[in-house]
Amino acid sequence: MLQSLRQSNLATAVLTFEPLPREFFQTSLAAPRLSSLREKIDALRHYDVDQIYCLPFDQALARLSAEDFITRILVQRLQCRFLVVGHDFRFGAARRGDLEMLQHFGRQYGFAVMEQPAFSLDGQRVSSTGIRAALLAGNLDQARHWLGRPYTLCGKIVHGDHLGRELGFPTANIPLNRRPVPVKGIFAGRLHSPQGSWIAAISIGLRPTVGGKQMVLEAHCLDADSPDLYGQRVQVELHQQLRHEEKYPDLDALKAAIARDIINTRRFFAEHP
Repeated sequence: MLQSLRQSNLATAVLTFEPLPREFFQTSLAAPRLSSLREKIDALRHYDVDQIYCLPFDQALARLSAEDFITRILVQRLQCRFLVVGHDFRFGAARRGDLEMLQHFGRQYGFAVMEQPAFSLDGQRVSSTGIRAALLAGNLDQARHWLGRPYTLCGKIVHGDHLGRELGFPTANIPLNRRPVPVKGIFAGRLHSPQGSWIAAISIGLRPTVGGKQMVLEAHCLDADSPDLYGQRVQVELHQQLRHEEKYPDLDALKAAIARDIINTRRFFAEHP
């Protein structure tokens, strides 16, 4: 498909929304995102995409009729000539817009429309719902198979309460309080930064042993020579869930659990180099 567009001298573009429509309408009831807007843009950079358009999804856009979405957004603003949509794509106020409407207006305004069928692997339909379910169940192999890559979280390293350093396990901290994620627990993974990459024992959760109230990602990088990562954007890959998050009776019990997590992280990567 991209090759045919290139031969037609058409720029390839992706149109997305922020927030996602389901987040706008369902607020706190919306399913956790697989990726933030920044992560989505970073992922698209690996593909042959010329432009990314992000429409703010607000009340005005929610009230926009399907017909006006086509004429104002697709025709006038984007000057669309070839459009690819998912097999279950709906748009416009009350979700009135569908493939048939797009094809009708396409004939009128001179753009072609192609429906992308559902994608399947091993006889199973790949969907964001299925990937979230795999992540929630700790089945990172299944999620990786469907995503085509390890599940990754990105964010900026901030100063924490330095408890990890006091316990003897300094961590790189990424706050997640503004973003619900579909994973929780202790993981073996990798942290990639501008300064280097390391295997890491990773915790995602509330830190119940120390009375934590907000979701945070903490990565203890193994064999790292005390890198200063504060303020840097990093990528954290999750490769294996080691255990669920637990509340321990005291800090000594927590330290012992972290020590076991580090041993298990090393063991995992020794077996999966």
